[in-house]
Amino acid sequence: MSFPDHLRATERTAFHLEMRDSYTPTDPTYLAWKRGEDVDFQAVFQPWADLVREATSRGVIVRRARIVSEPVTDYIKFEHATTTMNLDAGEEVRWLPRRQASDIALPGNDFWILDGRLVRFGHFSGDGDVLGEEWTEEPAVAGLCAAAFAAVWERAIPHEDYKV
Repeated sequence: MSFPDHLRATERTAFHLEMRDSYTPTDPTYLAWKRGEDVDFQAVFQPWADLVREATSRGVIVRRARIVSEPVTDYIKFEHATTTMNLDAGEEVRWLPRRQASDIALPGNDFWILDGRLVRFGHFSGDGDVLGEEWTEEPAVAGLCAAAFAAVWERAIPHEDYKV
């Protein structure tokens, strides 16, 4: 089952924790933004926005927390600039400066946790290229991820209040 299929099957919560300072360095949308070109972000993000709207219309709470180094990288500036599309689709987004996460037990990889039980880890190269994903329903792993997300979310700054 694909991630979109899993999200469509989610009934209550879909929480995402991002902990990298750079992703997909060769992404054409990111590179065009970095060059200052006009980008139709709405068209690029529409499939994601549609998926989130469908989930939130069913009552699913969709949250994304980002742990970031400061000063932030260009990629994080790009994410920050485009986060309004996540918010418009129904996601809640918060940011946590990395120095405020030192005492939180965190998994080694970014993850999604769906309905508190199904975890999808994302695997990336050192440069941020996508290498794959790993799914688990192991209760101890789901518990670790749920606790990590809750701790980050509690401390994190709402998008509208976080300045880059």
